[in-house]
Amino acid sequence: MAKYKLTLEYDGTSYSGWQTQKNARSIQGTLIEAARQLLGHDVDVQGAGRTDAGVHALAQVAHLETDKVLPPKKLLEGLNDRLPSNINVLRVEKVHARFHARHHALSRTYVYLVSRSRTAFGKRYVWWVRDSLDVEKMQAAGRLFEGMHDFVSFADKRFDKDASTQVKIDRFEIVPLGGLIVFRVTGSHFLWKMVRRMVGVLVEVGRGKLTARDVEGMLKSFSEMPAHYTAPPSGLFLMQVRYEGDREEPLRLPFFWPL
Repeated sequence: MAKYKLTLEYDGTSYSGWQTQKNARSIQGTLIEAARQLLGHDVDVQGAGRTDAGVHALAQVAHLETDKVLPPKKLLEGLNDRLPSNINVLRVEKVHARFHARHHALSRTYVYLVSRSRTAFGKRYVWWVRDSLDVEKMQAAGRLFEGMHDFVSFADKRFDKDASTQVKIDRFEIVPLGGLIVFRVTGSHFLWKMVRRMVGVLVEVGRGKLTARDVEGMLKSFSEMPAHYTAPPSGLFLMQVRYEGDREEPLRLPFFWPL
């Protein structure tokens, strides 16, 4: 029996999300089927986090356990030969039998891309906001998310019924880069739709329709307001899953948007 750690990237536009679902195309289900074809038996693939429908990954992490022992390079090439072009395995490492992609992750980092202008080629990967945004106001409000807070106002409880809404945010930064405004958030874990609702609320702050005091209120007591401002999934990317011994990676974007 061998266990492997997989690092993969994917364009989530045409998928129902990471998690396997009945009658829906998922990243996890597609990866499991590719592994079954390669290895000749059913396998279980578990990811570090559940990205939502339409959300992308620059470096999702998963583990795969199999009866067959293969060199990591052969497993990587065999999976990629059987995967569609919008899913790509970047690295394969053999790991200890007790390794678990989700339970052993120390933090996750997401980036969200807001475009300041209309784009023909990047529409699937950004949220185009027509209005002028006050970046400084968004940065000040974004810092309120840092630390341990109850994010019940930002969670979709239909999917996280039994999950604690207490989440520790290590870093929330907003960086203007040319035609983009990049949101980067690192935390212990994230609730369903949480990042998209945080971004959506901050865009309303940038528009001048909400204030930092409004954001404080959403963290102190339950509010339905963030649900109304949920940002579209197109601009969201899982950038890094960090484990013991890993360094925090510098900000990076999809290859077609150089820094």
